[in-house]
Amino acid sequence: MLALLFAAQEPPRLERFWSTLTDGEESIPIRFFPTDRPKTGLNRVHLHLTSESEEHQRRTVARALELGGRHLDVGQKPEEGHIVLADPEGNEFCVIEAGNKYLAGTGFLGELACDGSRATGLFWSAALGWPLVWDQNEETAIQSPAGGPKIGFGGPPVAPRTDDERMLFEIDGNLDHLLTLGATLVDGEPADPDGIPFRIH
Repeated sequence: MLALLFAAQEPPRLERFWSTLTDGEESIPIRFFPTDRPKTGLNRVHLHLTSESEEHQRRTVARALELGGRHLDVGQKPEEGHIVLADPEGNEFCVIEAGNKYLAGTGFLGELACDGSRATGLFWSAALGWPLVWDQNEETAIQSPAGGPKIGFGGPPVAPRTDDERMLFEIDGNLDHLLTLGATLVDGEPADPDGIPFRIH
């Protein structure tokens, strides 16, 4: 079992935003926990939402803006089909264009796109029992055998760990077993091969 833990200054507000935007259809549960730190910099994880048509993409963007989201410029090019937005606390996400073959069949929440090495992709594949569905040029992606969202790891360069990791994975598991798969301990916390902490439920 995997969940995404999401730091928020106002957890109820972010929970309303995401549950309304996704109509509660989150095949990977998203849970919110409080932080008093405002967001700085780009997150290590951002979500990709899929579109069935150009009109569906426009509706998703409009709905996100109505709920308190905003457009975001992260250097994307005008000819790129995806639209980059931020939620009410500035967390980045993309509404992907219709016809994207990589995310075909994943559902509305198409991907958790992560900053991470191939070693971390292989670790999470083993830890979750999810097979690799992409493994090229140090970029990897995994997906549950039952389908649903992919988790992608973009390969090097991997940003260094910070004191404010706002999105963490939570997994059901045994620490000793996870250590044999490549997890480490950083300041007493379990961490992936890139040193990014995660939680064991």
